[in-house]
Amino acid sequence: MSYQAPLRDMRFVLHELFDVSGHCQQLDNGLDRDTIDGVLEEAARFAAEVVAPLNRNSDEQGCRLQDGEVTTPDGFRQAYKQFVEQGWASMTGPLEFGGQGFPQMLSASFHEMLMSASLSFRVYSGLTEGTVLALDRHGSAELKQRYLAQLVSGEWTGTMCLTEPQAGSDLALLRTRAQPQVDGSYQLSGSKIFISGGEQDLSDNIIHLVLARLPDAPPGIKGISLFLVPKRLLDADGSPAARNALSCGALEHKMGIKGASTCVMNFDGATGWLVGQPNQGLACMFTMMNDARFQVGLQGLGIAEAAFQGGLAYARERLQSRAIKGPVALDKPADPIIVHPDVRRMLLIQKTLSEGCRMLAAYAARQLDLEHGASDPAAREAAARRAAFLIPVVKAFFTDCGQEVASLGVQLYGGHGFIREWGMEQLMRDSRITQLYEGTNGIQALDLIRRKLLGDGGSELNALIDELATQVHQATAQPEMAERVGQRLEEWRALGHSVLQACRHDPEEIGAVSVDFLAYSAYVMLAALWLQAAVRASQALAAGSGDAAFYQAKLQSADFYLRRVLPRAGAHREALLAGAGCLMAMPERSFAF
Repeated sequence: MSYQAPLRDMRFVLHELFDVSGHCQQLDNGLDRDTIDGVLEEAARFAAEVVAPLNRNSDEQGCRLQDGEVTTPDGFRQAYKQFVEQGWASMTGPLEFGGQGFPQMLSASFHEMLMSASLSFRVYSGLTEGTVLALDRHGSAELKQRYLAQLVSGEWTGTMCLTEPQAGSDLALLRTRAQPQVDGSYQLSGSKIFISGGEQDLSDNIIHLVLARLPDAPPGIKGISLFLVPKRLLDADGSPAARNALSCGALEHKMGIKGASTCVMNFDGATGWLVGQPNQGLACMFTMMNDARFQVGLQGLGIAEAAFQGGLAYARERLQSRAIKGPVALDKPADPIIVHPDVRRMLLIQKTLSEGCRMLAAYAARQLDLEHGASDPAAREAAARRAAFLIPVVKAFFTDCGQEVASLGVQLYGGHGFIREWGMEQLMRDSRITQLYEGTNGIQALDLIRRKLLGDGGSELNALIDELATQVHQATAQPEMAERVGQRLEEWRALGHSVLQACRHDPEEIGAVSVDFLAYSAYVMLAALWLQAAVRASQALAAGSGDAAFYQAKLQSADFYLRRVLPRAGAHREALLAGAGCLMAMPERSFAF
């Protein structure tokens, strides 16, 4: 299955909906439209020609562990070398350490391309970018000087070591220990599981960020510290030298992303250094975690786009039966299956979810950029609040969409989708992990309710609804669509108030309503964005600005989404208003007999 980046749609989102050039001017990063388009074109070429051809074999071959060393699938080392040499690894890194400082609004498009081309390949560099973020914001000047430039360039890679066999989402149960040494370093002992890229043959060194407890640490999450632990210790001139006391004990046997090494890492008195303040490791790690959750959301989007492209190509080529109204391809023994209404239904769900998520990704990326790059402190704070609200939605909803769209891809192929030859079943297996790691989607939903909605009493939710409602009032080019979206926005506001009241009255409601409220919120946000897309398409058609078929398809896609996908929000609303009682009433013993 081939992949081509959806450049026309990416340009529409970046330039026509969100004015990425104006955004770059606001950030004062020197990027103009021509430069942005040039980057997108080169990124599309790299993803399609270098990375995508690796995907099938990486699934077939997987990673191999022998004598403590991991070998990645054939072609990964060469592709990663090109990734570094062409500057893609340093795309988002800080300028002072050799990075290019590109905004998330632009880099997210490239990262989506990589996710579509080969999710396994992208895993390695994605975690390195998170390591750079955490070290840049929380590391000492000495640690930055010794490690950041090589991480930014991609010469070295990074990992995030949180999970232990007994401590998954509940990090309060973490047991790895860090013993202070007289020279200011620490010796770390313990085991971590599910460590992506924990051992591999792509880079000269691997820099692990490890959560551990100091001897005098208080219990629970308040007693967790963060440490930098390199695979190889550095000599006097900063080059990797002696092997640290850590090792890969095993590779996990997984459902998908088999080209990404997922390791059990053993730390046997490994030398490390404190990042940030003692017992503040979780706050430091969340710098990395928030980026990782956004990136995992992009993984869901990338999978969805790849599945849509595969499904569309097959639907145009596969001949089966005749159209209900009568033959279409008179020169062929049957019509292509794209003529059938149910096939159109599946394709349009794939298309509108993928393109809708792409719009929301760009909106969220803009908040991440402004959180750190806006000149006005108040604007930075507002963007930080908005980003914090959006991240759990992006992570959970995009990855749920990725699984749904991949499943529809299998369905479109029929029996051929169930076998390995066509690649659809790989996309479905690869996408499944995205709903689990960096916090399961249920955890994301709890975060949205507990930390965001209850945390500020609904003020950020209402601020977001106010912003979207203003755009609805301005959508005079599409009055019918605007009315439908406006009604949903006010329903969302009322629903948020009801959820707040219920959760304050009964804490079990937090868990009972969370998943449905997140899904409801996402469907309504996508509706508001599809309305904006429809307005822009209407304006372009009225102005005769060319590419009429593209803009007409946008209008028709928006109409489909509002009529056939948005109604899902009503089902989520009805379900969450049913309350926690029906979930918790049944005694545990009654689940099975």
